[in-house]
Amino acid sequence: MLGTDNREPVLNILFIGDIFGRPGRNIVRERLREIVKQHSADLVIANCENAAAGFGITPPLAEELFELGIDVMTTGNHVWDKREIIEYFQMADGNPHSPARRLLRPANYPSHLPGWGTYEGQKNGIAYAVINLQGRVFMGSSDDPFTYADRLLEKIKAKIVFVDFHAEATSEKVAFGWYLDGRVTALVGTHTHVPTADETILAKGTAYITDVGMTGPYDGVIGVKKELVIDRFLSGMPARFEPASGDVRLCAVVVECDDETGRAKRIERLMLK
Repeated sequence: MLGTDNREPVLNILFIGDIFGRPGRNIVRERLREIVKQHSADLVIANCENAAAGFGITPPLAEELFELGIDVMTTGNHVWDKREIIEYFQMADGNPHSPARRLLRPANYPSHLPGWGTYEGQKNGIAYAVINLQGRVFMGSSDDPFTYADRLLEKIKAKIVFVDFHAEATSEKVAFGWYLDGRVTALVGTHTHVPTADETILAKGTAYITDVGMTGPYDGVIGVKKELVIDRFLSGMPARFEPASGDVRLCAVVVECDDETGRAKRIERLMLK
């Protein structure tokens, strides 16, 4: 929310970790309005790459999540799991006002692929940018996120820059946080679905957490029915994974940003049932 004459201007950003399947979508639907009000959230960002039964996202589900009040959505390595999302990205070609423009895929994917990896907008008159990048350690091939971020930041004019770094290795996430410290407002990790307890403001003012965690069913293995995953480990045979359903939690962070400097003032980790 905007500050008054007696208060430094701030923008409160709510970021929701990997929304997994119907259980994740349902808890977002049930709790988002309350969380936004409680934390005076001005801008809502969410990772939605697992929204469709744990694998990918479809155009109708993207529209459903936007209608709930999410402003910008990020993805990762599962972005192409539902092929119909390609046409949804293509809808935004030449139409910067299309809602599809606010659905991102990792910016460091090959440039000829559909979609975009950054979004620049305004909230309450405050300019902001969202960047979606993917790591390379234990992940599919993509351009170097470190040098790619350098190129992106040269073009972005907004002082408030929020980065979703979709990566597997803790070391890569931590290193990237230090690399961008002081140059972005916040860098949050996604992908591993396990929340970490290392939220902090780095030395030069960047809010950081290694992984926000999953918004979905925790009575399973990173969102999948535990019996299916255990059998896969025991047999080594391929199996069709299905979302679990129990112990549903919403994992998120709230980042309070200084509008004038672009630095983070506070980061708070949330895990709600």
